[in-house]
Amino acid sequence: MSWFKRDSSDPGKPPKVDGQERHVRTEGLWQKCEGCRQIIWKKEFDENWNVCPKCGAHSRIDAVTRLKMLLDNGEYQQFDAGLVSSDPLGFVDSKSYRDRLRSMQEATNLSDAMVSACGRLDGRPVQICSMEARFIGGSMGSVVGEKITRAIERAIAQRTPLIIVSASGGARMQEGAVSLMQMAKISAGLMRLDEARLPYISVLTDPTTGGVTASYAMLGDLNIAEPGALIGFAGPRVIEQTIRQKLPEGFQRSEFLLRHGMLDAVVPRLEMKAYIARALDFFVGAAKQA
Repeated sequence: MSWFKRDSSDPGKPPKVDGQERHVRTEGLWQKCEGCRQIIWKKEFDENWNVCPKCGAHSRIDAVTRLKMLLDNGEYQQFDAGLVSSDPLGFVDSKSYRDRLRSMQEATNLSDAMVSACGRLDGRPVQICSMEARFIGGSMGSVVGEKITRAIERAIAQRTPLIIVSASGGARMQEGAVSLMQMAKISAGLMRLDEARLPYISVLTDPTTGGVTASYAMLGDLNIAEPGALIGFAGPRVIEQTIRQKLPEGFQRSEFLLRHGMLDAVVPRLEMKAYIARALDFFVGAAKQA
């Protein structure tokens, strides 16, 4: 004798409850953690700033969410939102660079891979730049370089600290040497910021690689990373193929870099705002005593 009976009249039809069809919709309600592979209720995941409540694994967040997380009440004023690349090389690969930019702008609602803004962090005014990894891999082109340089200039003019949150695959190949020039341009700007005795805090997230790591991401007065972030210049596969050696476990992850003196701290995302606030209090206090 069977335990269950199915209405054979229409096996593909949803069951009825009180004479009405029942529809169960679960798509988009759950998310799999990239660390422990557990299924997490997406609302709980979002409220925890994309940090797994079970294992603590940090998933990526977008640039705007990052600003809302770090700034008081999630409020900020955005600058240079209309800056777009001029496509100096007329670059074409599988599609033209102009078409690629247009599609990325539509997908992310951003003009390029950087959001530049000002706001308050624990009551203190700051200039802050947050990179968007979804925009052509968060690559650094002329617009990213110009936005950061202008943010540095505003920080100097207004005597406020600068924070840059990096999430990038490196220099943007579609802009060639123009992209590589941004490394020197931003580094020169950061030198002026240092001469003005204003603090610059660099926050490195997953991933921070290539020319971004080789320039401003590692030039902070304080270099902080999120747990498990991939940080390096060349990728681990490229290094292994070049030196023909197996790399150590955890190589180029933030914890490995901290142990080897390349970072000042690895700070969980939920503690990042408080940590930066304490660091700024220290820098400002030290500057007054100098």
